[in-house]
Amino acid sequence: MRRSWARLERDRGTMVTDGVTRRNVLAGTAALPLAARGVAAPAMLPDRASFAAMAGTYLDSGTMHPVPTGARDAARAYLDQRATMDGYFPTDAVEGRVKAQFARLINATPEEIAFVQSTTAGEQAIIDALGFPREKGRIVTDTLHFFGSFYLYEELAKQGVEVVWLRPRGNRIAIDDIERAIVPGTRLVALSLVSTHNGFEHDLKRVCEIAHAKGALVYADIIHAAGAVPIDVRASNVDFAACASYKWLMGDFGLGFLYVRADLHDRLRRTRYGYYQLGGFDPHVYPFDPPATKADYRIADVTPRTDMEGLFAGGTHAHVVSAMLDWSLGHILALGVDRITAYRQPLLRRLHAGLASRGYSVVTPSNSRTPLVTCVLEGARERLAAPLKAAKVQITLARNRFRVSPSVFNTMDDIERLLAALPRA
Repeated sequence: MRRSWARLERDRGTMVTDGVTRRNVLAGTAALPLAARGVAAPAMLPDRASFAAMAGTYLDSGTMHPVPTGARDAARAYLDQRATMDGYFPTDAVEGRVKAQFARLINATPEEIAFVQSTTAGEQAIIDALGFPREKGRIVTDTLHFFGSFYLYEELAKQGVEVVWLRPRGNRIAIDDIERAIVPGTRLVALSLVSTHNGFEHDLKRVCEIAHAKGALVYADIIHAAGAVPIDVRASNVDFAACASYKWLMGDFGLGFLYVRADLHDRLRRTRYGYYQLGGFDPHVYPFDPPATKADYRIADVTPRTDMEGLFAGGTHAHVVSAMLDWSLGHILALGVDRITAYRQPLLRRLHAGLASRGYSVVTPSNSRTPLVTCVLEGARERLAAPLKAAKVQITLARNRFRVSPSVFNTMDDIERLLAALPRA
């Protein structure tokens, strides 16, 4: 009889115990819905109660979001079990909930989601699955896409892929430029739904309409969108999307998500073959294994999973981050991304006005709803590091720009502290 995946896990050495152990307690607790675990969304924002006290004013969640105390406690529960090895942590149940919650966040199905190490890993997986660079074709991207992807597309270009770079006009990528760039032979449009550089947000639905009408597919980096602005992959009809979890999903490094539209499954090239892609595994080499029944002797009969994990799963991934996301994704859903976005708007308006009044050049579109406000300033790090440190205010400081990214725990007072700490440009 073909062994189930759960049975295979037990065969690999999962300890089975009887009686009431930490295993039973953890399994029972983790199975409860968020509210029943004593976690309730605050009645109103700002949500300061969900985070530990901070030493100063933190306005840098776009770089790395603080971990909520509930997610921290979930990580501790996992590590406590790993330290004592008393029972087991219900990893399968936790990961199932995490995937379902992320799917709900973007209006997908769990079967359309695969775990990945990072946003970059997800983007690379799509490039591989589409056969680049071996199978040539045209890729349209833009310079407001994640700067870490510049290397990827420049290298593809060196290997014979036609890569077209669109540049911003008025701090945004014009939809007319996108439409002109997508010509016959274009296979992929790659973009960041929300730009890490200046918070510009593409009209993803319109981009997909244009691309699909011309036979191209669309990949979206959603690391600055998921958990920050509403996403509906059904409404936009985007083909692929990926994100990590250490920013607006309030998780940590080492675990993220790759979304692939279900009907594309059979059109993608399988480029990796590994244990975690299997739905069934029946070896014929170990003592007491059933013999092979096929004429061409096999050492094992395998059945790949039919979901996106079957195409994209690598190996083991960060279980402790799954435990954290089991709390934080539920919390974000309870808060409501629409409410989070609405709460942020007065803070953003004050930032735009206050930065401009102090002489700074704001390059974020004034009507942006995203949580990133960027200014260009030559020598920004050298000029601003000392006064901001003295005021205990943290933002993103780069060589020639700075970025402010408020989150659910920030208030108007935080914005005023930043503005007071900034010298005139």
